[in-house]
Formats: sequence, structure tokens, C-alpha cells
Amino acid sequence: MARKNKRHIFTEVEVIDAGAKGKAVAKASDGKVIFLSNAVPGDVVDIQTFKKRRAYYEGKAIHFHKYSPKRTEPVCEHFGVCGGCKWQNMDYQYQLEFKQNEVENNLKRIGHLELPETTKILGSKDVYFYRNKMEFSFSDSRWLTEKEINSEKDFDNKNALGFHIPGMWDKILDVKKCWLQEDPSNDIRNSIKSFANEHGLEFFNTRNQTGLLRTLMIRTSSIGEIMVLVQFFEDKKEQREALLNHISESFPQITSLLYVINQKANDTLYDQEVICYQGRDHIFEEMEGLRFKINAKSFYQTNSNQAYELYKVTRDFAQLTGEELVYDLYTGTGTIAQFVAKQAKKVIGVEAVPDAITAAKANAQFNGIENVDFFVGDMKEVFNAQFIKTHGKPDVIITDPPRDGMHKDVVAQILKIAPKRVVYVSCNSATQARDLALMAEDYKVIKVQPVDMFPQTHHVENVVLLERIK
Repeated sequence: MARKNKRHIFTEVEVIDAGAKGKAVAKASDGKVIFLSNAVPGDVVDIQTFKKRRAYYEGKAIHFHKYSPKRTEPVCEHFGVCGGCKWQNMDYQYQLEFKQNEVENNLKRIGHLELPETTKILGSKDVYFYRNKMEFSFSDSRWLTEKEINSEKDFDNKNALGFHIPGMWDKILDVKKCWLQEDPSNDIRNSIKSFANEHGLEFFNTRNQTGLLRTLMIRTSSIGEIMVLVQFFEDKKEQREALLNHISESFPQITSLLYVINQKANDTLYDQEVICYQGRDHIFEEMEGLRFKINAKSFYQTNSNQAYELYKVTRDFAQLTGEELVYDLYTGTGTIAQFVAKQAKKVIGVEAVPDAITAAKANAQFNGIENVDFFVGDMKEVFNAQFIKTHGKPDVIITDPPRDGMHKDVVAQILKIAPKRVVYVSCNSATQARDLALMAEDYKVIKVQPVDMFPQTHHVENVVLLERIK
């Protein structure tokens, strides 16, 4: 029952599902959906809403009458404040169920597709400490938790090194232990923060655009290599070198120690000069004997073990015999292209980011792969009739677009050249479903394989095999 005030309260409501962006889903007595950020399907709760839209509410559980059997105790002390692992209070087996349901529902409801029996989602062996890349931000005005505010203590030192509070660009949660990246990631981050505090190094102030220390990136690889990059705002050589020397001396196992001096308004690295302070300017990742060179700006799947599973599914779906010409669209640094190359006659990779293509070519040369070619350009412009005429009509297309999916012109071109098989890898099954709907008259969905790359979150990858029906 809803009370008549600005913020409705609904009592004893059962949470029935998990929805988009990791939200839990309940239904109000007036028939509208309520999206919750702090409940698990199966909970019975009182809900206070804080936003009302035409078709739904957004709200928060304020009292629990019954706890769901799907619940588990979060391991991270920052759960509920940090926005990174929203499903940490849900047992992993149920996380997988909801991810599988999301993929199937999107393909059916958005794509209106007839599906074969979907293969069971491939879960991750590691449900914590699985990420190979983490980025942290420095702040001189850290986010105070509700407990700290209520304590009425004075906090002289408000320096933080951690994550942005969801929806707040200038507020940083100070992270003591993150469960997403294996050691020595936490030790490195905490050591850097301690040294900076002890030596009076200024943490960044986003609003005023002042301070020395801006961001920290840590990358690791499955073969034990480590990259650390510190982004500085102010150019103070003595303080910069003192910190970098401390990192080097404290963690001699670091393979690549880098820094950037970035004085622009945002902290993106792609237009910045990355300076190698010690070691190599890159680390290596390995997969089935292939080695991939990863620099500070490289894209590489952030879960190395599950990336291997994803690529094996992709290669299996492609059904290559050694005689096929394969196009790998949105190839990135060419990892999939090189992974399937030994089973193809030739692979052509296309990507919009010039640095990614430079890395793809270098990796292919390093791996001694001679039957791949890489080309750079906007996909909807490069992937045209002249390109096909020059490089040949593909037997198989592998496509792995960004979250927005493929441009409609790219879909139209695929339909025009009509390869016998398309393998569509997606990190967003909603846009994947939209694209597949455009292809439904010409292609049939033969296989669907979800792959969980990101335990404790709602994100899921999905691979679909399409075969031409006319």
C-alpha cells in the first residue's frame, strides 16, 4: 500500500527478479515496476521510493521482512558504497542464472528471434581477483561514509586513493582492499598512498584542478608480469621521482613502471605521452603459445582466463577448416584474429583505433603469423564494396563490436556480401539482439553461448553463431 507523500512507501513487497544495470526488480501495488539497488530476488522488503517515472519507480529497501535464500554475505568491506560489485550479496550460481536469463530475454524480446536451446553459461573459475587491469583515482576530499559522518569526528586527512562514488564525478571512496585484482595490487596501491601521505605529496582536487597525484593504473598478466602507471597533474620532478623510486624499491617484481604528466581537464591517457621510468614500456600476456604485447593504452580483455574461454567458443563457432577467408570486424589489437589464424586460410582485421592496429601488426609479427592483415578506419566507411573487392569476399565474419553494437551500414554490408557464417561476440546482448533482428530474414541463430567475464557484476558476454538460410 502506498502512502500519499512525495516518497512513496510500499510494504512487504517481494523482490522478483534482477534487471538492467544490476538492479533488483519488484512490483508495486499500483502495478508499476520498482528498481532497487540494495535487494536480492527472493527478499521481502518495505520500499521507499525516491524517483517516480511514468512506468516505474526507483527505490531502496528500508526494512527486510525476509531474506532471500539466494543471498550470500559480501566479502568486501566497501560493498554497498563502492559501485563496482553490485551482486556481491548474491550467491554466484544465481548470478549466472540471471545473466543467462538476461541474454535469452534480450534475444527473444528485443530481437524477436527463434532460439535453439541456449548452452549453459560458462562461469568463471575465479569469482574474485580475476581482473588484470584496475584504475584508481587520488582525491584530497574523500567520500565520508554514513558511519563516519554520524561519528562527529574531525577528519584532518581526507586523502583517498580508490574509486569514484557512483554518479559523483568528484567524490572518491578510499579503498583499503579491493577483491578484483590479485596481489600485489592492493599492496602497491596502499604503499603508494602511505608514502604520499608521509611525504606530503598533494592528492588531486577535481573541482579546483590542483594537486600532484591524479590516477593510478595497475595491470597484471597471467604470466606474472606487472605494469604500474602513475598519472601526475603537476610537473614536480623531485616529488615525482621520490614516489617512483619508492615504488621501484618496494616492488622489484614490477615489469613496467610508467608515468604521465596530464594537465588537461580529463584523465584519459589516449592523447598523452607515456614515459617509461623503469623496465619495459609494456608487459606480455600469453594464450595458447601466442604472446600479446600490452602497453599502457592497449585494450585487452580484463579477465585473462575467461578471455581464453571466450575466444575458444568463438573459434569453435567459426568451424574453420583452413580454407576460409575470415574477416574479424572491430578487431582491437587483433587477439581474436591471431587466435583463429592457424585454422584459417587468411584473416583480415579491421579496427577504428590506429594505436590498436599498430599493436595488432606488431603482435602478429612477433608471433610469426603471416596470414593476417590489419586495416584501420571507421568501420562503416572502411568496410565497403571496394574493400571487399580488394581483399576478397569472406567465408566467415567474426564481429566483436563495442557496447553500442554495429552501425546499421555495417549490418547492411554483411547482408550484402552474405558470408555463409557470422560469429557475433557481444558485451551487450540488448544491442546484439537489435542487430540480429536486422539479419533475421537471411540468417538463422544456430548456437548461443553466454560467457561470464565479470563475476559479482551484472555484465555478461554472449556469442551467437549465425548461418545463412538463403
